[in-house]
Amino acid sequence: MKQLYKYMINRFIGPFFMTFFITVFVLLMQFLWKYLDEFVGKGLDGEVIAELMLYAISSLIPLALPLSMLLASIMTFGDLGENNELLAMKAAGISLTRIMRPLIFLSVFVSVFAFYFANDVMPVTNRKFAALLLSIRYQKPELIVKEGVFSNEVDGYSIKVGRKSKKSDKLYNIMIYDHTKNEGNVSVTVADSGTMKMSEDKKYMVLTLFAGQAYTDVESNPRRRNNKEYPFRNDKFDKEVLITPIKGMDFKRKDESTVGNFYKALSLKQLSSSADSMAKELDKRRTDFAVKLNYLSPLTREVVSYARTDSAAKSKLKMDEYVNVDSMLSNMNQNVKMDIINQALRNARSNKRSLQQAKDDLELRTKWLNKFWVEWHRKFTLSLACLIFFFIGAPLGAIIRKGGLGMPLVISIVLFIFYYIISMTGEKMSREGVGHIWEGMWFSSLLFLPAGIFLTYKAANDSVILNMDAYAEFFRKLNPFKKKKKRNEEEQPKQNENPFTGE
Repeated sequence: MKQLYKYMINRFIGPFFMTFFITVFVLLMQFLWKYLDEFVGKGLDGEVIAELMLYAISSLIPLALPLSMLLASIMTFGDLGENNELLAMKAAGISLTRIMRPLIFLSVFVSVFAFYFANDVMPVTNRKFAALLLSIRYQKPELIVKEGVFSNEVDGYSIKVGRKSKKSDKLYNIMIYDHTKNEGNVSVTVADSGTMKMSEDKKYMVLTLFAGQAYTDVESNPRRRNNKEYPFRNDKFDKEVLITPIKGMDFKRKDESTVGNFYKALSLKQLSSSADSMAKELDKRRTDFAVKLNYLSPLTREVVSYARTDSAAKSKLKMDEYVNVDSMLSNMNQNVKMDIINQALRNARSNKRSLQQAKDDLELRTKWLNKFWVEWHRKFTLSLACLIFFFIGAPLGAIIRKGGLGMPLVISIVLFIFYYIISMTGEKMSREGVGHIWEGMWFSSLLFLPAGIFLTYKAANDSVILNMDAYAEFFRKLNPFKKKKKRNEEEQPKQNENPFTGE
C-alpha cells in the first residue's frame, strides 16, 4: 500500500504544479490588463515592476489553488481510468476511497497551507502592494496625454490633444493653456500639430509646435477701471518650442502606514478587532441619530413661538404635547401665518437633508463594515474550496475516464466559472447587506460540498452517472416509435412461416 500511495502522489504532483503555474499565469495576465494604464509612461525601473508583479502573484495564489486542485485531480484519475489502472486496482480488491486516501491527506495539507498563506502572508504582501501601487499612481506620467481630454499633469499647463498618430509620436489639434502666472485663462496656444519629448535627465518637457497661434490677454491700465475694452495679442508661428521643467518625476515610495486600515491587509485577529470597533462606532452613531431624530424641529414648536397669547397660556404649552395647529392658526393674522408656514417648510427641508445625510452615512459605514467580515469569511472559504474541488475532481475523473488537457480542462473551467459566479454573487449580496454575511459567503461551498460527496459515492460504486452510452440507451427505450416498430416486428409472422402449423 505504501508503494501505491507513493505512486498516486507522484502521478498527482506533476499535473498539480503544471496547472498551478498555468492558472497563476492566466490570472496574472488579467491583472496586467487591469493595471496596464497605471504603469505605462511612468518611467519605472524593471525592479519596481518585478516587485509589483511578485506581490500580485502572492495575492493570486489562494485563488489559483482550488482551480489547480480541481484540474489536477480530474487529469490524474481520468488518466488512470483511461489506461485501465483504476480497473486493475479495483480488481486487486482496493476500493476507490482507499486509492484516494493519500491525495485526500495531500488536499488537506494544501487547504491548511492556503489558509496559512491567506492569513499570514497575504496581508503583508497586500499592504506592500497597495503602498507600491499608490506610489506609482502618484508618480507623474511621462508624456501621457489622452485624446480629447485636458491633461494637467505638466505643472502650470493644461494640455488638450485632438488626435494622436498611431504610427509616430505626432500630435494633432493641440490646445495649451498657460497657468504658470496663476492669472487664469489669459494665455492660450493653438497648433495644428506637434511633438512631446522628455529631456534625457527627465527634468524638462520639450513641446515642439507647428503652424499655430498664441493668444495672450494684455493687461489693461488699472487706473481706467471703467474701460470695458480687453485687448489681446495674437502671435502666429510656423514652429515654436516650449521647454518647461517637470517636478516630481523621481520615483518616491510611500510608507506602508499610508495604506491605513485596508481590510485586505489584515489577518483574522486584526479583522475581528477592527470589525468589532467599527460595529461599536456604527451602533453609537445609530443611537445618536435616533436621539437627535426626536428633537428635530417640529411644526408645533414654531407655532408656539409665533403664537400671540399671554404668558400664562404659553407656560401651559409643552414642546412635546399635541397642539391643534388649525385652531391656533385661525386666530392669527395673515403675516404670522405665512411666517409660520415658511419656517415650517424650511424646517421640513432641513430635516429631510439631515435624514438623507444620516442614511447615506450609515449605509456607507455598514458596507465598509461588511467588507471586513467578507474578507474574514473568504480566508476560510477559499481554503476549504481546495478540499471540496478535490472531492469533485477525483470522482469525475474516475467516472469520465479521460486524461490529458482536453476534456478535463473543459469540465474544470465550466465548474470553476460556475463556482466563481456563485461566489461573487454571494459576496456582493454580503457586501450590500442582503441577508446574513455567512449565508452569502458560504453558499457556494454548501452547494458544491454535497455535490462532491455525491460524486464520490457514485464513483466508489462504479456508477454510470456520466456514461453517455447509458443515457443514450435510456432515451432509446423511451422512444415510442421504436417501441411500436419492435412490437410490429414481433407480431408480424415470418414469410416462410405456416400460419396453421407455425412451421
